Amino acid sequence: MTDTPPDRMSINPRSPHFDLEALQRGIGIRFKGKVRNDVEEYSLSEGWIRVAAGKSKDRFGNSMTIKLSGEVEAWFEDVAGADSASAEEADNSSAE
Repeated sequence: MTDTPPDRMSINPRSPHFDLEALQRGIGIRFKGKVRNDVEEYSLSEGWIRVAAGKSKDRFGNSMTIKLSGEVEAWFEDVAGADSASAEEADNSSAE
């Protein structure tokens, strides 16, 4: 896997832009200079994010979202391959 997050990502499993492997690594989002933790979908090239609009739901039980436009930056929280290296270190330290 590369160290560049996808151009478009969604946390909804029914979306064609859903990628479980990338989400498990953790993706950080900065929107208009502020780190956001409530992003449900984003597009780097188009410059927008979708966030939940309060606790309101649509008729299918999905949360209502609003689309905000602006500068979007994304990065992976975990470095590629770091999971296997840290797991090996944990095994070695517990064996001692």
